[in-house]
Amino acid sequence: MPEGDSLHRAARRLQVLVGDRVTADSPNPRGRATGVAAQVDGRRLESVEAVGKNLILRFEGGVTVRSHLRMSGSWRVRAAGDPVAGSPWLVLRGERAQALLYGGRVLELNARAVHRLGPDILAPEPDFARMLANLRRGDRARQVGDALLDQRLVAGIGNMWKAESLWHARISPWRPVGDVSDAELGEVLEAAARLMRRSVETGREEVNITHRAGMPCPRCGTLIRSRGQGDDNRTAYWCAACQPGPEPRPPVS
Repeated sequence: MPEGDSLHRAARRLQVLVGDRVTADSPNPRGRATGVAAQVDGRRLESVEAVGKNLILRFEGGVTVRSHLRMSGSWRVRAAGDPVAGSPWLVLRGERAQALLYGGRVLELNARAVHRLGPDILAPEPDFARMLANLRRGDRARQVGDALLDQRLVAGIGNMWKAESLWHARISPWRPVGDVSDAELGEVLEAAARLMRRSVETGREEVNITHRAGMPCPRCGTLIRSRGQGDDNRTAYWCAACQPGPEPRPPVS
């Protein structure tokens, strides 16, 4: 799943279109049904920014578009004259480049959803105090690995960066939020911001345990474990030696 760092990289790539009056179309019928292409065709693109896992495009005349990539969507930037492969949900053509949205899933003419998000982990100055307050305001019994994926509390962290930041901070994903100290939560949040910012800047993801169940932990050699967590059953990865905590509860049948 594209996480906050992927969206921030996409926002950087799309800056080449900012200031251009774009032509727009939707080869994909589901993309066409959103009405986005018809609304933005011929308008000047004024700004592109990432907010959590969302991409917000603002056009002249007060038209705003929100894109969320869900599990497998992607934004690609090509030269203006390059042929378009497949059936993208949205094509925006400027003077020098074109932006192609594949697998859009969520494409809509408003940005209301971002008002419900918590602070962006990749903001220029992340509001760690508010993130911590949000995590504290929720259910104290909620497992910290599950809570970190709640975009209403902290925006931008997905499954991979949840696993990696908890591993760096030596915190088990199965510990209840109420049993994790403010200092420990702060270390997790700072690790997530640092790792994700590095990914944005370098284009490389520093992965130690994600998708490596059954392999040795790079820190201590204990075999990495994995198990579904939360209502969405997202896979948690952890080292039981480096990240001590309660055993995961069996799923409710």
